Amino acid sequence: MNVLIVNDEILTAETMKTDIPWKELGIAEVHTAYDAAAAKALIRERDIQMALLDIEMPGESGIELLAWIREHDYDIECIFLTCHANFEYAREAIGLGCQDYIVMPAENQVICDGVSKVVERICQKRDHRRYERIGKEFVMEKEKSMEEKHADTRRGEEVIARVCSYIMNHISDPDISVNEIAERFFFHPVYLNRMFRKEKGSSVGQFIMDQRMDLAVSLLRNKNLAVTDVAERVGYRNYTNFHSIFKKRYGCSPTQYRELYL
Repeated sequence: MNVLIVNDEILTAETMKTDIPWKELGIAEVHTAYDAAAAKALIRERDIQMALLDIEMPGESGIELLAWIREHDYDIECIFLTCHANFEYAREAIGLGCQDYIVMPAENQVICDGVSKVVERICQKRDHRRYERIGKEFVMEKEKSMEEKHADTRRGEEVIARVCSYIMNHISDPDISVNEIAERFFFHPVYLNRMFRKEKGSSVGQFIMDQRMDLAVSLLRNKNLAVTDVAERVGYRNYTNFHSIFKKRYGCSPTQYRELYL
C-alpha cells in the first residue's frame, strides 16, 4: 500500500515521512508533494491508495485536489490535515467522500491511529471486491456448465436453463423464490416446479438451496471472511437458518466445516 503526503510546509511533510513507522502500519512506500500540481503528477505515475492532504495550501487547496481525485476516478482514501476544525471544510470533505481529518500539529500516535483506521477500511474494501469476484467466477462457471449441458435442447430445457441462470445470478437475494421466478418467466409456480423437476430432478426450492450451499463451501475456504458474512452472501438474512440447513446437509456447522476440512 502506498501513501502520498501533500503539504506546502516541506519540513512538516518530510518529518511525517521519516518519523511515522509506516512499515508497521502496512505502508510500503511514502511519497511527498508540496503542492497540488506535484501531487497530481505523482498520482498519475504511482499506484497511490491513501493521501494525507493539507487543506490550506497556496494555489489549489486540499479540498480542490480531492475533487480532482474524485473527478478522475482514482480509488484513493484521503485524510485531511488542518490547523483548525472548520465546519465549511468538513461539509465539503464529506460531500467528496472523506470523513477523516487530523488537526495539526499532531503527535505521531494520533497520526498513526488515523492512518491505521483508513488502512483497515482499504483492506475491507479489497476483501469485499475479492469476495464479489469469487462469487462472479462461481456464477460464470455454473452458467458455462449449464450452457454446455443444454446446448442443443428442446424448448423446455432451454427455459429451465434460463431459470437456472437467473437463479445463479440472484443467489444472494434472500427473497428469491419459486413464486417470484414463475412470475418473471410467465409460468404458474406448480407448472414451473413440475417442468423443473423433470429436467433437473429436484424442485426449484431445492435447487436454490443446493447452489447456496455449494457457494457457501466455496466462500468458507477464505478464512478472512466471517461465517456470518458467508451466510449473507449466499442469501440468508437469518444466520440460524443458514447454520441449521448447512449442518443438516454436511453433518457439521459452517465453523466446524472450516476447521475440519480447510
